[in-house]
Formats: sequence, structure tokens, C-alpha cells
Amino acid sequence: MQKTVLITGCSSGIGKATALLLGKSYKRIAIMGYRNPDKLDEVKSQLQANGVECLSACGDISDYQFVSDFVEEVIATWGHIDILINNAGISYVGLLTDMNITDWHQVMDTNATQVFNTCRNVVPYMVHEKCGQIINVSSMWGNVGASCEVAYSASKGAVNAFTKALGKELAPSGISVNAIAFGVIDTPMNDCFTAEEKAALAEDIPAGRLASAEEAAQFIQTVLSSPSYLTGQVITFDGGYL
Repeated sequence: MQKTVLITGCSSGIGKATALLLGKSYKRIAIMGYRNPDKLDEVKSQLQANGVECLSACGDISDYQFVSDFVEEVIATWGHIDILINNAGISYVGLLTDMNITDWHQVMDTNATQVFNTCRNVVPYMVHEKCGQIINVSSMWGNVGASCEVAYSASKGAVNAFTKALGKELAPSGISVNAIAFGVIDTPMNDCFTAEEKAALAEDIPAGRLASAEEAAQFIQTVLSSPSYLTGQVITFDGGYL
């Protein structure tokens, strides 16, 4: 049986790199994006050019009905979802006192509520099949918190706790749930930093550099290839930063 993969946040960065890498092993991939429909279409075209069947949806992943409708479309087309990768996310860099409630809700909804939305819709199908893998893309700041990234840290801390709890809940059904707490990855999300700021960041990382999106995708693939006994874990990938 061909496995089906659903990945969120695929217009660029880690999501795009993961979709293209997994397209070498899996031939049914569903991708979701939000702000860049043209870029999402480019990823879809690249996958299809490599012989991958691809479904795509562009919209607000914090909208439960939008997610539910797309999951139903994937199930109607392919019959099952075997791998779910929750990658969509945004950041907010600035003092808490400069943040308004709309900013707070946007970060929490995009980074944390979307994980509920996808899991709530996908998990029943995985439970029915008694198998499946879920990977939540998190951050090292969800482990320890970062100054001037309070909302982002809180949202990723929620993802980490969600992962540990759901991993325990789904283990009896043969479904693994893990999170990857990434360090500083060179993606568009970090374009808010200048070249000088990125260089200063790299100096603080024992590995001496930022990781590429392709390296992040490779690690996601590595976790996917792990035995199912690995579940409920938050695994850090940060070049020795913390």
C-alpha cells in the first residue's frame, strides 16, 4: 500500500524542503500553505514533475473547517493518511509590551491551534488503521523560552506538551507522535534578522552556522525512519546551541 503524507506550511522553508525530499520516497503527498499560493503551486508542480501525486490547499490553517475539508478531500482521494507533519508556523520578535492581543492570537492560532486542527481531523483515520506517524515541528525556544519571543516560545511550549500527551494517548493504537525542537534554521522566517544579526547568531552556535532547510528535512526523514517505539518525544536539533 502506498503511504500518504500530509504536510503543512509547504510554500517555503522546512515545509517545502521536506515535501521535496519525501517526494523521493512517497508518491502521494498533500501539501498546505497560506500566504503564498503561487509558491505552493510551484512546490506542487515540482512534486508532480517527479512523479508524485499531489493535492494542495491554500488557506488559514487555524480555521478548523478549512482543515477538516482538506483532510476529507485527501481521504476521499487516497483513502488514508499515514504520515502527518505539522510544520506551519510564524514568529513574532519584539517586546511583550509592544504586542497586542491580535498578534498574540495570530501566533498561538497558527503555531498551536493548527496542530489541534490537523490532529483532530487526521487521528481518527489513523486509529482506524492502527498505525500512523505524526511529527510536530517545534523550536528549542519551546524548551527554554527566548527573550523578545514570548508568544512564539509559549506556542512552541504548547506544541511540546501536546506532543508528549498525544504520544501517550495514541501509543496503544500503534501511532507515534514526536516533535522536533529546531534551532536556528536559515529559512524565510528568519529573514527578519539582518545579515549581521545572523552572523552574530552563528557565532553563538557551537556548530558555527545556521542549519539549512534541507538539513531540517533530512532530520524529519530520520525521525520518520525510526522504530515506532520512539514516541512522545521532543528531540532537539540545534547544532549544540542549548
